[in-house]
Parts: sequence; structure tokens; C-alpha cells
Amino acid sequence: MVERLGRGPASVSELAKPLAMSLPAVVQHLAVLEASGLVKSEKVGRVRTCRIEPKVLNMAEQWITERKATWESRLDRLGDFLAETESAEKRTDT
Repeated sequence: MVERLGRGPASVSELAKPLAMSLPAVVQHLAVLEASGLVKSEKVGRVRTCRIEPKVLNMAEQWITERKATWESRLDRLGDFLAETESAEKRTDT
């Protein structure tokens, strides 16, 4: 849904159409996205149109990027440690 809304606003029905989900399930997902601030919706008549909130999405992306850098650094250190341990074991085996 977020990817689709990234291309522009869409009605709830438009969002539900390509998904193998019931309309109530789509509405529940949209409610979670709205509660998080990632999506805003507006009802005009009988049609509810949703749009992405780029500023909030950018904040989420920044948060994920920061965590990714931390975990990549930790995994690199773990890889180095394991390589050193394996190398030391090979030296003691010979």
C-alpha cells in the first residue's frame, strides 16, 4: 500500500483491488498507517482517498538507515572475530 501511495493518492477501493485482501482488512491496514502518521486520508462523499505523508516516510527511512549502519558495523566486527577465531584454530591444529 505504501508503495502504491508513493505513486500518488488512491481511494481505498483502488488500494484494495490488486491485493488478495478483503476491503475490511485493507481498511484496518490503512488505519494502522494513519495512526503512525505515514498516511493521511480524506473522505469526500462516499470515497475515502489516501495519500502518503512524505515527511513522515523520510523520517522513518532515516531511522531505519541509522539502525542499518549500526547493525552492519556490528556484523562486520562479528565477521572479523569469527575469521580470526577460525584462523587461530587452524594454526593450533597444524
